[in-house]
This record gives sequence, structure tokens and C-alpha cells, in this order.
Amino acid sequence: MPFSQRITRIHLPVNDQDIAIVIGIVSADADYRLSLKLNKKLSISLKSTDPVEFQADEGKKIIFSRFSDSSGVPDRPIQLVSNRSEKNFMLKKLKNIDYLLLLHNPAKDFSPEKVITQLREIDSITGVFNIDIRTLNDKNLKYLI
Repeated sequence: MPFSQRITRIHLPVNDQDIAIVIGIVSADADYRLSLKLNKKLSISLKSTDPVEFQADEGKKIIFSRFSDSSGVPDRPIQLVSNRSEKNFMLKKLKNIDYLLLLHNPAKDFSPEKVITQLREIDSITGVFNIDIRTLNDKNLKYLI
């Protein structure tokens, strides 16, 4: 007689600090150039990493560039992801946004308001928006978070 294990489910509480903060950036700069400007302004170390890839509805493979902070600070993971790939958009409801800056666990010294203020000081950035992902309903959001 085979022995069957009982599955135990554990529900973890989620608070507002566990939810990633997404900042939309409008800029005509190329992704690598913008990442260099962000590195200098925010004192981080964004480097090119594996891109975000998925299949479109037509079966075409779409690739969005991604830069991750490799400064070695484990409590502040930061990512810069392109929202455009040729004529495709990762988040279709945000067609006016060129890049998404994700702050997964912002520390007290790295507040979203401070980041937004610093981003607005960069000359090639024409718009900065704090995006509430709880209200955003897009099927591709799962590739970011």
C-alpha cells in the first residue's frame, strides 16, 4: 500500500512593502544610455541582464531589454525594463511609457519620492510617473514581478 503525504498550504501575509514600486520613464535615449545616466544619478550599478522574453498572441517571440542593479546590495534590487520592442509594448495600457524602473524592496534611504525627484533632474527624461500596479490590469505584468 503506497504512502500518501498530506499537502500543507501556508499562506504568507502580503503588506505594501512587499509590492514592487514601478516608475514609468519617458525618454528618447537608448536603453544603455539611460542606464548609464541612472547609474550616475542614483549611485547604482545597472548592467545588462537576460531580457524579458515571451510569445505574442500571433506566436511571434518578443524581447524587451532589461538592466539589473548588480551593486551587491541584496535588500534593494532594482531593474530597468524597456516597455517597447519595435512596434510592440510590454504593458499595452502604458503605450506612452518608454521604460519601467522597478524598485522591489526600497529601503528608507531610497524612497520612491526621492527617486522620482532625482529622475526629473536628468535632462533626457521628459516624464516620470509613479505607476500603481495594483490597479493595472495587464496580462504581461507577470513577466515583470
